[in-house]
Amino acid sequence: MMYTITQLSKEFNVSTRTLRYYEELHLLRPERSDSGRRIYSNGDITKLKLILRGKRFGFSLDEIKEMVLLFDHDRTGRKQLERTVEYGNRRIQEVTSFIEELEVMKEEMVELRDEFVNRLIESKEEMN
Repeated sequence: MMYTITQLSKEFNVSTRTLRYYEELHLLRPERSDSGRRIYSNGDITKLKLILRGKRFGFSLDEIKEMVLLFDHDRTGRKQLERTVEYGNRRIQEVTSFIEELEVMKEEMVELRDEFVNRLIESKEEMN
């Protein structure tokens, strides 16, 4: 199935400007109709799904571009998979560190809240 830029933007809930930007980065390479309209192929749709997934997982556009375009250079997909695993491991470590930081922050907030609750209780007792 072929999509126009408007259809693709609606289907994937992205702006037409975003799609044109991905084209400028050579992530997407739509064909052109006789009238000059962009026509996106199944390959473009697959690439867009990968781009959006990569963004959701926090990869940079440079990383996404490298991972997506590697398949064009190695049709076995091996290099793409190797790079994706490498970037994935790095991103998992970043997320793990962030979660650890959030856990520490949560513990500190709970301790501080509990301290404030105790102060409130004490101040109410002193008033009675």
